[in-house]
Amino acid sequence: MGLNRAKGRRIPLLPLRGLLVFPSMVLHLDVGREKSIKALEKAMLEDNMILLCSQSEVNIEDPSEDDIYKVGTVSKVRQMLKLPNGTIRVLVEGMFRAEVLEYTDSDQYFEVMAKELPETEVPDPEIDALMRSVLTQFEHYISLSKKVTPETLAAVSDIDEPGRLADVICSHLSLKIKDKQMILETVDVKQRLESMLDILNNEREVLELERKISQRVKKQMEKTQKEYYLREQMKAIQKELGDKEGRAGEVEELRQQLENTDVPEKVREKIEKEIDRLEKMPSTSAEGGVIRNYVDWLLALPWNKQTEDDLDLDRAEQILNEDHYGLEKPKERVLEYLAVQKLVKKLKGPILCLVGPPGVGKTSMARSIARSLGREFVRMSLGGVRDEAEIRGHRRTYVGAMPGRIIQGIKNAGSNNPVFLLDEIDKMAMDFRGDPSSALLEVLDPEQNNTFSDHFIELPFDLSNVMFITTANAVHTIPRPLLDRMEVLYLSGYTELEKLKIAERYLLPKQKKEHGLEENQLHADEHTLLQVIRQYTREAGVRNLEQQVAAICRKAAKMIVSDKQHAAITISESNLAEFLGPVKFRYGLAEEEDQIGAVTGLAWTEVGGDTLVIEVTVMPGNGKLTLTGKLGDVMKESAQAAFSYTRSRADRLKIDPAFHEKNDIHIHIPEGAIPKDGPSAGITMATALISALTNIPVSREVAMTGEITLRGRVLPIGGFKEKALAAHRAGIKKVLLPKENEKDLKDIPESVRSELTFVLVSHMDEVLEHALVQPVGVH
Repeated sequence: MGLNRAKGRRIPLLPLRGLLVFPSMVLHLDVGREKSIKALEKAMLEDNMILLCSQSEVNIEDPSEDDIYKVGTVSKVRQMLKLPNGTIRVLVEGMFRAEVLEYTDSDQYFEVMAKELPETEVPDPEIDALMRSVLTQFEHYISLSKKVTPETLAAVSDIDEPGRLADVICSHLSLKIKDKQMILETVDVKQRLESMLDILNNEREVLELERKISQRVKKQMEKTQKEYYLREQMKAIQKELGDKEGRAGEVEELRQQLENTDVPEKVREKIEKEIDRLEKMPSTSAEGGVIRNYVDWLLALPWNKQTEDDLDLDRAEQILNEDHYGLEKPKERVLEYLAVQKLVKKLKGPILCLVGPPGVGKTSMARSIARSLGREFVRMSLGGVRDEAEIRGHRRTYVGAMPGRIIQGIKNAGSNNPVFLLDEIDKMAMDFRGDPSSALLEVLDPEQNNTFSDHFIELPFDLSNVMFITTANAVHTIPRPLLDRMEVLYLSGYTELEKLKIAERYLLPKQKKEHGLEENQLHADEHTLLQVIRQYTREAGVRNLEQQVAAICRKAAKMIVSDKQHAAITISESNLAEFLGPVKFRYGLAEEEDQIGAVTGLAWTEVGGDTLVIEVTVMPGNGKLTLTGKLGDVMKESAQAAFSYTRSRADRLKIDPAFHEKNDIHIHIPEGAIPKDGPSAGITMATALISALTNIPVSREVAMTGEITLRGRVLPIGGFKEKALAAHRAGIKKVLLPKENEKDLKDIPESVRSELTFVLVSHMDEVLEHALVQPVGVH
């Protein structure tokens, strides 16, 4: 029964979810929604006709008019069967297209006014051509798709109605509902065939792509399965041979480690390549062990691991002050570094060089810096290192090859930004094995060390985040190119007051703890500790002082253990000798009385400042000048300059102008086993020579330092702070220094400055005026 083409007729509507019915299609539907069941019942009461329209959205349970397409298929209900679960299975047959004109009022089910959409079919040769093309494309589609059986093609080929052909083919394709709906709504047959041709073309291309992808995946799967199968076979064979999973297990373990390790992409590629090489190598091959060792090193290095800097300046300052007394400059430099790091977030690690005498705390300062930054600490001693491979490592071709000690230190730290201490950088040597100081140039250059290359690792490692700290006793033995890359911080010796505080706060409590003594079992007051500093040590640092404190603690421990009466021991000036033996050094004036031809000079050594007594003796002879005391070339030249100056000023100094012809002169500096060099004893030797020739004594309270020229000018010298501390230790009252060294006075601690008188001199005449106890005939 048709519909009135003009007005239409009332007909119940059944919305379909995820399904579309074309005319001439016969299929089963399961109907479960209440409205749909009532629409079916209404259709069965009348003429079994119902309009089947698809929903635009599948998920809508209770669709409204807007959710249902306007064009559908009027179908005849052939069978109805109620299923046990309450749903109804119906067999429907599509009859013809129809369009919804309007919805009529019905709350129980959808009822609409619908009109038939008749097909417009005009005989046209182009339609025949289109039908053939559609059939050909459908044939290709079936050959590519496994969802449509070849029998379907035979059934479709028999259809001679163009509109029906398009509908049937569309019903067999796996298309979206909106695409099928577009075909359903196309009433014009020619246009419908053209649309079907486009759809078939697109589907065929998609299927061809799917097929290619599927084949590629299949090949990959086959390769992976084959490799897995072969590996399992290898494992089984090795297990049978008693190899405990052998090389395969080893390789598997390395792959697993690589999977769990965060490494840069280039490093990952290198490791994968080496693991593949290892896998292909026989288990008996010696090179397998070399590769395994290399891969282990690459996996163990902290390529991307970093510790986070603690950028709390107050806390850092507190830690630095807890660990060390004094040493203001290095502490200030570390706090500056932290402040800049806080502002810029990323800062290349600076290279600090701590220079100072032994025992002032250079190494322990580096450890404190690491603690204040919250970084790991690594120490490497360079003393006696003479092989370049110690720094850069050996190539893997050598038996027992290993990375250099820089990379080893980074691995031990477990992070790529530790504080790395290169201890005793001035003690390196070189021989036929290379120059380690040259290998360090790359390590200690902030512009280069982001790609440091170790011979063993062969991959660039970034050292730019590492904070390198080096220590040295003297700067002049460090190679110049290396020194240029470092920021030098000088750590001078300690004053008596500083040593006293260090002994009280650090050394005594530490040694008590190490020797098992309770706090109240050993007492030593300030005066006693000062006697230990003055009479048992003579050094710039506190290392010997710590040894003396340790000796006191050992003796005290023995007394407490062997004699129960000694519950607590008090060390005083009266019993100090019982613990430390006779006094080792005479504290006080360098000389007991004013002497002729003997002058106290000030010297700088690698272990700090020191006082030297320069003696001159004049004897009858023929003008011979003798120098003794293991003097260096520069010092001998200073003696010659002092001698020439004295000759040139003989008449003004009321000295016999022919003294150099009638007398032999002997200049001697005691402690001959110690090498001495440098120009700073020039004015001291000149004063001693003039004193000996004029028979005027030199004041025992005066010490001096300065270089002399042939015209008597006094030139500046270095290391004045250490020299001033030595003068203070020796009990000197007045120090003569070159006028140009006035700027160095600010570095002298207040406690020393208050007890010494500093006299600035620019000419030898001024030196003699202050040094000799009575004036000479200078005018």
